[in-house]
Amino acid sequence: MRSLLIHRNDTVKVLTGSDRGKTGRVLRVFPDNSTLLVEHVRVVKKTVSSKTGQRTKGGIAEQESPIHISNVVLVCPVCGPAAVGRKREGDMRVRVCKNCGETLATKK
Repeated sequence: MRSLLIHRNDTVKVLTGSDRGKTGRVLRVFPDNSTLLVEHVRVVKKTVSSKTGQRTKGGIAEQESPIHISNVVLVCPVCGPAAVGRKREGDMRVRVCKNCGETLATKK
């Protein structure tokens, strides 16, 4: 399994599909499938049944659906949407914006 260059809470821009041009925050990353959940992108409707004994109301709920990582690009805080690379700084590998060379925050 290869490590992904996009992490949770990064801001990404959608490149393809019906949500093309939207930007959003990454909610969750699924590295096994190379997919991720982006806030307010690819929202689908799902039927939810009410549970007896619990106070959940049935109906139609909206939730985000996974989008493939190749369909998004990371948004650099300095220069906007850009490609991301890796660079070694001492003992650590850090993410670097390929346009401006700015070091991007890594996951904690």
